[in-house]
Amino acid sequence: MDGAATERMNEWADRFLEYREQLLALARRNLNSVLSRRFSPEDVVQDTLSSACSKIDFFENRPDVPVYFKLRMLLFQTIKDLERKNLQAQKRDAYKDLPVAEGNDTATQAQLSWNQFADTMTGPVTQLARGDRYALLRKALEGLAENDRNILEMRHFDGLGNAECAQLLGIEPKAASIRYVRALERLRQKLAEYTEFRP
Repeated sequence: MDGAATERMNEWADRFLEYREQLLALARRNLNSVLSRRFSPEDVVQDTLSSACSKIDFFENRPDVPVYFKLRMLLFQTIKDLERKNLQAQKRDAYKDLPVAEGNDTATQAQLSWNQFADTMTGPVTQLARGDRYALLRKALEGLAENDRNILEMRHFDGLGNAECAQLLGIEPKAASIRYVRALERLRQKLAEYTEFRP
C-alpha cells in the first residue's frame, strides 16, 4: 500500500472512531444474548470497524448517506455473520453455553422494539393483534422516504437523543427536531392510510 493510500485509510479510520460510542450502544442493544457469552459488544464494534476500513470505496460512494448509517449497516451485518457462524453452524452448540430464556434472540428483541414503538403509534381503535401492529408499522416505515425512516430508527431503535441525531446527521439540533416531528407525522399519515388509526 503506497503512502497516499495509507493516509487515506488512516483518515477514514479516524472518522470511524468518532462513532465508536454510538456503535457500542447499538451493539449492546442488538447482540444476541447467547452470542454475548462468546463475543462482547466491543468485539462486534472492532469487527465492524475492521470491515469498514476494508471498504473505503463503500464510504466514499453516496456521500449523501451519513457515515453513521453505513457503519450501522455493517454492524448489523457483523452480528448477522456471527449468528450464522455460531448459532446455525453444525459445530459446538452455542446454545449450550447458557440457558436461554424464551424470546431473547435478536429477532425477538427487534420485534419487541418494533412493537413498543407500534404501541405508541396505534391506539386501541385499531383492535389489531401485536403481530399485526408489528407488520403494519414495518409496512408504514418502508413507505417513508429514507431520511424520515432513518431519523425515526435513530430515535426509537438506536436510543439516540435529538442532539446525537443532529451531530450524526451534520445538522443543527433544531433542524433534527423538525425533521423528526415531520417524519413522525408522515408515519401517522401512512398508518391512517392502512388502518382506521387516527392521531
